[in-house]
Amino acid sequence: MLKNIFTDDAGKRSSPIQKIIYLYPFIIKNEYNMKFNTLALLALLSLGAVSCKEKTVSDQENSAVTQTKSGNLTTDELKTEINGITHRSYAAYNADLEGPLPVVFVLPEWWGLNDYVKNRVHQLAELGYYAVGVDYYGDQKVVDTPEEAKKLASHFYEIPIDARRMFDAAKHQVSLVDKADYNKMAIIGYCFGGAQALNMGRISDDFKGVVSFHGNLSTGIRAKNKSVQYLVLNGAADEMVSQEEIASFKKEMDSAKIKYTFIDYPDAKHAFTNPKATEIGKKHGLDIAYNKEADEKSWNEMKKFLEDIFK
Repeated sequence: MLKNIFTDDAGKRSSPIQKIIYLYPFIIKNEYNMKFNTLALLALLSLGAVSCKEKTVSDQENSAVTQTKSGNLTTDELKTEINGITHRSYAAYNADLEGPLPVVFVLPEWWGLNDYVKNRVHQLAELGYYAVGVDYYGDQKVVDTPEEAKKLASHFYEIPIDARRMFDAAKHQVSLVDKADYNKMAIIGYCFGGAQALNMGRISDDFKGVVSFHGNLSTGIRAKNKSVQYLVLNGAADEMVSQEEIASFKKEMDSAKIKYTFIDYPDAKHAFTNPKATEIGKKHGLDIAYNKEADEKSWNEMKKFLEDIFK
């Protein structure tokens, strides 16, 4: 299906109108979207408008080379305009590797597309992936207080179709990149991003797998397909993810016969992968903390997971 949406019979990229014609019947059939057909169609039209200005990574104006411990990476911004706001997702890859490369989207904590997320993008690019940090808030907006973060993040929980629309726009931009393998995609996410990663896996079969690091598990959206594999990396001491929520998630997965792995890390609190979590927690009175052991073990689990699903 994906090949038909983004290419015509001759293998050329299809036009915006062709994409809309291909996708609209799936919107009508999809139970999740039935209440939002009009909004979804508008979303597709907006993607069509964006695609009229298509650029590949090779001719993006903001391409740059970033020095990392493992060498040079090519970085770029993938821009999409939604409701007058420019979303500037952050991509990185090793240009020395032959493409196309498997794609890994990185969904941020509720603070926004900050340096922590960009560093994770770099780490994934060093592993050989085309990595993309998704800009949910627009203009790579980053906030410093829980109050600001909650205000921005809650919108995507309350109106999940907006989360999908925004994410699909970023995914569309990736489909235009020659270096990216659109048939091999996965998502990882942290906290807020972990919950969003699980949601994208629940409602779309475009991905080989999704990984949630210390994310909420129950968002009111139920899994619609069995083809996506899940890896959930949870802190056993995370007070923001209750035992009831864990039990509910496992029941959902088991009932739908979905392949998933759930790992609890002893003594690990919420945000255990972020080296600044302890400092942030003390500053704002949040029960979050960095846990070096859990961070390293969970990253290694993710690496093995991605290797397996992309075989």
